[in-house]
Amino acid sequence: MQGKRTARVAHLIQKELSQLILTRIKDPRLGFVTVTHVDITPDLKYATVFYSVMGNDKIKEDSQLALSKASGFLQHEIGDILKLRYTPKLLFKFDDSLDQGFAIDRVLKEIKDKEGHPASGEFGVE
Repeated sequence: MQGKRTARVAHLIQKELSQLILTRIKDPRLGFVTVTHVDITPDLKYATVFYSVMGNDKIKEDSQLALSKASGFLQHEIGDILKLRYTPKLLFKFDDSLDQGFAIDRVLKEIKDKEGHPASGEFGVE
């Protein structure tokens, strides 16, 4: 049952971190951050927090610095909220899957435009 517990704790950490980053972190370097996923080790000692940021590379770098600086505070707050025996050490990692998804979507749209596919409503398909 260890897998279920780690999944529950990871989900709770993701939910609480999202709220904490939104409401408690006042660092002006922090951009629009979304916590996308949390991976936690089976012993609950380390949690890798995957996040995405809307904006250019400068905003992404500044947000990484702000999150790294606030990691101790966030870890303490998570410990208070979740009442765990050991609070996992938070490691923040940028998640570029959204950027990759947008790039793939853009390429597919360009291919569709070049091939001249009919509009969706032309053949009764909606």
